[in-house]
Amino acid sequence: MMLNLFSVFDPSTGLFSLNWLSMFMFTILPSPFWKTPSKLTSITTKVYMKIMKEIVMHIKTSKPSILLVSMFSYMLTINVMGLMPYVFTASAHLSMSLAVALTMWMSLMLYGWLNSTNNMFAHLVPMGTPTLLMPFMVLIESISNLIRPGSLAVRLTANMIAGHLLMSLLGGNLISNFPLMMIMMWMFMGLMMFELAVAFIQSYVFMTLSTLYSSEI
Repeated sequence: MMLNLFSVFDPSTGLFSLNWLSMFMFTILPSPFWKTPSKLTSITTKVYMKIMKEIVMHIKTSKPSILLVSMFSYMLTINVMGLMPYVFTASAHLSMSLAVALTMWMSLMLYGWLNSTNNMFAHLVPMGTPTLLMPFMVLIESISNLIRPGSLAVRLTANMIAGHLLMSLLGGNLISNFPLMMIMMWMFMGLMMFELAVAFIQSYVFMTLSTLYSSEI
């Protein structure tokens, strides 16, 4: 018998009471429910496996794949988080992207020159170069190696900041015009989708170029 409104929360003490059955529902769930990964985990694993296959295709070994896949995940997380409100896009700042590119480039250069010195010297002179042009090719290849971290950093920074600047300029000019802002909302949604694609692409490009640079070691 219900004495008051809160009596519905009183546990039943009858012989066949099922009030506490919800606490043991997990015991009747099938075993694959706990063992099978979620859809998000499955998609992430498939993406990482695909990226690892591409890395192995370029460098013919799986040793640095963990480092390169981790760098891809790190850059992707930063780029995507930067699309959220009130979150600064760290990869849009040259100091951050240059620090990552320089660290990767320096580690590859040190490893290559200390462990594969002859191979590193061989990359300074492409196969089939005439003897007269060899000094110039060494100079050109050396300059090309030195500007690699800068090109990696500037490419990432420029692509990440371009869309943010466009959205900031458009949004700043529409604050005083609410009806036009509602009309332009569809364009802003399209720009957000475009920025999301840029975040994925730039992370992939950064990882792929690092992979190609490491293949010369």
